[in-house]
Amino acid sequence: MREYETKDSGERAEFDSGMVRDVEEGKPRFDLTMPLDLAYEDQMLVRWARLMARGAEKYGDRNWEKASSEEECQRFRASALRHFMQWYLGEDDEDHAAAVFFNITGAEYVDNRL
Repeated sequence: MREYETKDSGERAEFDSGMVRDVEEGKPRFDLTMPLDLAYEDQMLVRWARLMARGAEKYGDRNWEKASSEEECQRFRASALRHFMQWYLGEDDEDHAAAVFFNITGAEYVDNRL
């Protein structure tokens, strides 16, 4: 079994109830990526996850994670730029914004593998 550790900055935040936690400074703020006044279905994370589900149905779960070459990275980059242009120009034949997220994620994934 893998052993885990609990990371600790050494600084504390104390609440009125007496609860004590590590501070949040320097940690990612995922809560800020979702606009409070946007419906669930319209949230980018939901749209991206739906695009991923459609891709999994078409190509298989995690197919994109097989990519490992510069050629595949360039394919992700080209697709990201094409979808960005389609999004920018207002095309709505598919969710181009979510496709940009997907392709940038794919390119970054392959870049980290090279």
